[in-house]
This record gives sequence, C-alpha cells and structure tokens, in this order.
Amino acid sequence: MNFMRLPAMALSAFLATFLVEPLSAQPLSLTPGASFRDCADCPEMIVIPSGTFQMGSDRKEQMRDNELRPEGPIRSVAIAKPFAAGRFEVTNAQYAAFVEATGYSATNGCVTSGGRYSVDGVNWRNPGIGTEVADDEPVVCVDWTDAKAYTLWLAGHTGLPYRMLTEAEWEYAAKAGSTTVWPWGEDEDQICQYGNVFDQSGLKDPRSKIGTNAAATAAACDDGFQTLAPVGQFTPNAFGLYDTIGNVWEWNEDCSVMLYSDEPVDGSAWQAPGVCEKRAVRSGSWRTRVSRHRPTFRGRDPADLAYFMFGFRLARDLN
Repeated sequence: MNFMRLPAMALSAFLATFLVEPLSAQPLSLTPGASFRDCADCPEMIVIPSGTFQMGSDRKEQMRDNELRPEGPIRSVAIAKPFAAGRFEVTNAQYAAFVEATGYSATNGCVTSGGRYSVDGVNWRNPGIGTEVADDEPVVCVDWTDAKAYTLWLAGHTGLPYRMLTEAEWEYAAKAGSTTVWPWGEDEDQICQYGNVFDQSGLKDPRSKIGTNAAATAAACDDGFQTLAPVGQFTPNAFGLYDTIGNVWEWNEDCSVMLYSDEPVDGSAWQAPGVCEKRAVRSGSWRTRVSRHRPTFRGRDPADLAYFMFGFRLARDLN
C-alpha cells in the first residue's frame, strides 16, 4: 500500500500508530543557539530566538518562460516565541529510519537535471546524481507530502511537536539577524564559504552542460562539490544553522502565493482556503544559480513535485 496517497488526516492517523512510547519531557534551554536531540535517530535541533524582521525584498527574479518572480511586498513579521530548527537538512539516514519503521512508500519518480518531467525509478535511494547516496547527505527526490509524512511520523514517534518550517520562520532563520542581501554581508563572492551552490566545481559535472548559459550562471568561486555535499561542510550562519544557502531546496509548510498576503505576520504558515496549487520551497541548491540563493528568493512548486535538488529541514515547537 502506498501510504503517501492517503488523505492527510488518514495519513496522520496511520503514522500516529507508530508512537512507541512518548518521550518524557526533558528541560530544554531556550538560550539561542542551544542544541538538543530528542532521540538517537532524531535530527539535531537549534534554538532560534524570538524577534521581528523584514520579510521579503523589492527584487524580482527572471524565471523560465520569462516569468518575473517577485520577492515581496516587504512586510514586518514578528516571531513571538523561540522555536527550534534543524541544524542540518534531514539526511538519508534519518529518512531511512522513518521508511524502515513505517513501510512508507515514498515517491518513485523524480525530475533530474534540466528536465521538467519525472523519471520513473529515480527516487530518494537512487536520485540520479551520478553517485551513490550517503547517509550524511540530505535526502532528495522527496515531494512535499513525503516531507510532511516524515514530520508527522517523528512527532508521533517522539510525542513531541515536530513539524515543517513555515516560510516566514525559514527566512527569519536563514537571515539569522542580518539585514544585508546575504546573511554574511553584501559580497556574493563569499557564497562558496557558506553553501554548496552552482559554481566552478559544478561546471565540471556533465549535467551542467545542459543549457548554453551554464558558465554565465555559475558562481566565480569554488566550493569543492560537483553535486550534493554531506551536511555541515560549510560555515554556519549566526544562528548556528548549516546549509540554509544551497545544497538542497527545502520544502516549507506554506501554500505559496505569488505576492505575500497581508496576513499572517506572526510567523505562521499561509494556507489556501481551497486547493493549494504550489508549496513554498527555499534555499537554492548545488545546481542553482547564485541569485536564487538569497534568503528572500521564493521558490514555489507543486506539492507532488519530487526533484533531485529538493529536500527539507525540520522545526519543533518549544512550549
């Protein structure tokens, strides 16, 4: 049975049956930057402080088919309470623990480089990047539903409030208190110090030859990785999070609208009143041009799109 195809409420109920024994609540430090892990297979989490920030920018990015992707309008968002975010993106080893515990059948079709169509048999165990997957690499070729299923399972398995990051929380955590274009300042040439992006190493990957402007979109620096990198290889941001710039795109909870709605401004997720056509996805990847790695850039894709550059990061409520 493919549990991915169950309705959301039925999927949640099914995964809740894998609650073995709720973990006793352990006192947690709410000191920003404090880290914790709730179980052996749980992702390491970092405490993110409360605060207010300016979400979005007045920039627009040229997309496929000449679409101009806006990053605004700019609005003030208040994160009222500390929360926790994954220090790293969810890894293959962590996702495998979920699949082995539940028998979950993740998407068995994934879009690879330069493509617009899913390739049957390409999946999170075999994502088509030319190398075998490693336990410490971020899981990819998962769609939004696959990511959501993992968070529901982990919440049930631990008895703790794990969930997906909202789009506002993601941008707030990625900016880490900065007000510049990049979390480290204004100089984009430093990007290879902070993330795995499409760069001079990426140009050596045969898949980079797709398209005539590959060299023009590559970063001038070299991060040392042609494709995926193990998590945690680069300099973390000021909140202690790794790979919020690059490596893989990260699914968020929100239903994505082209222009930000006036509400909510409390850091919670925006949800469509009816069918959600596209979900928010942030961060950029090892195959993404530099300009789309800005923390304000807004990826938005159908929930059932699995891509060999798409993964996710977790959130957890603290009280």
